Amino acid sequence: MLPLDPQADIGRRAWVRCPHCDDSDGCATCEERRTCSAHWRYLLSNTGSLLHLQCPSCTAIWDHESGFGATRSGWRRVTGGPGRA
Repeated sequence: MLPLDPQADIGRRAWVRCPHCDDSDGCATCEERRTCSAHWRYLLSNTGSLLHLQCPSCTAIWDHESGFGATRSGWRRVTGGPGRA
């Protein structure tokens, strides 16, 4: 199990399903897609719409594309990186 990232701050949270431990399975609040007081994730940082998250239950770290707000697709076209259109 990983330790909590130094950037983990309870003031910066996201409500996204953890792909590693599925701790929110069976939670009525999460199934209704509402902000649950028990099943939130640390929002470590973001790059446009790409969120860098850590689960407080299993301490897994992963990236999640939210598709909300500023996306990175335009930047990829400029830089010639992966996903170039």
